Amino acid sequence: MHTTPSDPLQIARELASEFARNVVERERLGGTPKAERDALRSSGLLALSIPTQFGGHGATWRETFAVVREFARVDSSIAHVFGFHHLMLATVRLFATPEQWQPWFELTARKHWFWGNALNPLDTRTVVKDHGSWREFSGKKSFCSGATDSEMLIASAVDEGAGGKLLIAAIPSGRTGITLHDDWNNMGQRQTDSGSATFERVRVEESDLLLDPGPLSTPFACLRPLIAQLHFANIFLGIAEGAFEEARGYTRNEARRWFKSSAAHNTEDPYVLGHYGDFWVRLQGARLLVEQAAQALDHAWAKGAQLSAEQRGEVAIAIATAKVAASRDGLEICSKVFEVTGARATQASVGLDRHWRNLRTQSLHDPLDYKLHELGDWALNQRLPTPTFYS
Repeated sequence: MHTTPSDPLQIARELASEFARNVVERERLGGTPKAERDALRSSGLLALSIPTQFGGHGATWRETFAVVREFARVDSSIAHVFGFHHLMLATVRLFATPEQWQPWFELTARKHWFWGNALNPLDTRTVVKDHGSWREFSGKKSFCSGATDSEMLIASAVDEGAGGKLLIAAIPSGRTGITLHDDWNNMGQRQTDSGSATFERVRVEESDLLLDPGPLSTPFACLRPLIAQLHFANIFLGIAEGAFEEARGYTRNEARRWFKSSAAHNTEDPYVLGHYGDFWVRLQGARLLVEQAAQALDHAWAKGAQLSAEQRGEVAIAIATAKVAASRDGLEICSKVFEVTGARATQASVGLDRHWRNLRTQSLHDPLDYKLHELGDWALNQRLPTPTFYS
């Protein structure tokens, strides 16, 4: 396997082809996809978004998300933890000082570190105790995607002594006091290790804390939630593309013509063709919106500290639009593929149902209705979304 990704998308395709061989069985079993995560380490793709001067490939967000989509077509759990890894790297880049994030980037590229998530700002059960020159995190955290089998974690805790301020830190996953629980058993995204973590008097040094400029402190720092949202949109689109391709193969090679059909072959049935036409239109629309949003994010990222609040808001609108389209159209496609594949396609060995379950599970990360509310406020009143960890 390559150590320097000279052609990241081609390497991703090769890996995805390998992952596809046992994805249905792995998805059924759940748990940590250790072999697949190690393959990602060996591939060099964990350094994809890291600038070249720090040992990475220097990929744009558009290029990084193209790899996420490539994985999502086959294995959306792998796509999720891979994309979250790059989101965690963006988190330290946006919230920390260069003296902090530059060494982390260099070590990640050199040692093939995997970064996991224990942030979840809505889960306030982990609290801070201040010891002057260092802090202590104690409590539980849910939805810790990719935390298992990671080298570094982005973790958050509430500082009750500072009025409930959220403190975010980058800490080694193996630090004393951190326990990652194998308690993720949901209907979809079953190999994302999105269960819980327990922090028992975990020592957090001042140099671990992401305080300067800190969370959501500037328009540039406020790109972090937008990267997360576009990551989800690319997963949704990738899942829908994968469902489409699997259904297409099944329709052409396995599905039987309905006995009342006037067509000689199932591939000529007017209703089947009508469904595929609808799938195509939905996919093309979502692709264009996702690509447009990625270009907007790259332009904003390039502005750095010069990014204005209004410019950031315009990117938020583009990404929210793409996410809504990819979510709704993806769910529709992943549900209706059974109408063009037939009853035999519901066999567990086919695994076609995993696409809908995975998309449905991930799409509940934050309510679509609130995205539409934000977009409606923009469309009607020209009010840009207020930055939060979810918009």
